[in-house]
Amino acid sequence: MSHPPAPRAPQRMARNVQTELLRSFVAIVEAGSMAQATETIFLTQSALSLQMKRLEDMLQQKLFRRDGRRLLLTATGEELVTYARQLLALNDRIMQNLGQQSDPEPITVGMVQDFADTILPDVLGRFRLEHPRARLIVRVGGSMELLELFDRSRLDLVLCLGQHGDRAGASWDVVGHDRMVWLGDPAHIEREELPLVLLEPPCRFRDAALRTLTEARREYRIVMETPNLPALRAGVRGGIGISCRTRRFAAAEGLPVITTRSLPPVPDIETILVRRDGLADSAHDFGDLLADAAENQ
Repeated sequence: MSHPPAPRAPQRMARNVQTELLRSFVAIVEAGSMAQATETIFLTQSALSLQMKRLEDMLQQKLFRRDGRRLLLTATGEELVTYARQLLALNDRIMQNLGQQSDPEPITVGMVQDFADTILPDVLGRFRLEHPRARLIVRVGGSMELLELFDRSRLDLVLCLGQHGDRAGASWDVVGHDRMVWLGDPAHIEREELPLVLLEPPCRFRDAALRTLTEARREYRIVMETPNLPALRAGVRGGIGISCRTRRFAAAEGLPVITTRSLPPVPDIETILVRRDGLADSAHDFGDLLADAAENQ
């Protein structure tokens, strides 16, 4: 007499780790903090924190520990980094080789305000005709700020002012020159102390203005300093003092250029385009359009 087969022991249901949680985890590790990682994966810090709590709850393990203000990995976290990178690389390879065509990765571009107010609209229009599906992230700021973001792999292209030296994994070209000029009400030059409206340091225009006036032994007083160009523009337009910027910026903003020889001349400044190595063709095309526009402005 045959006996019925013994019942199978119930198997434990497999659990899956969500790749978006692993991607956020790796981004935090590589950026060094949740705050810095927000610039890479475009989630808020609170959203990242919730994701990490979900990942820790799923694994029933602590992944981070605090050391003062620093966020450090636990031993489990260190082990997970290796597995997470391998799994994400395999996921990306599957999607690249077998997945249907999706939206391309965004091109991240940084430029100083002088170009955002002048050449950017035309460049965007021309680029859209050639790459209608391309995505762009454009950041406007000071040259030093943008180059710092570039060094942290947050930007693919930077259009900035003045020489800044070589950078690893990147190339740069001088794509144009512009004249620095004095801006504002010419009546100010008759005053014993020249009132100045300047950006906060670091700023090449501030350095050039102060160095030029000091070398000419011209008395001055900083009546306003600000971290952003709209406020500087308001100060000059409001007549509280004069400033120094490019001729391109003056024309775009409709600010009066002081042409009198009573003020010492300020130097020319170079326009620099920095490109990350290994960019997609669309990013190179955008860089070429920026270079062409800066050269012919």
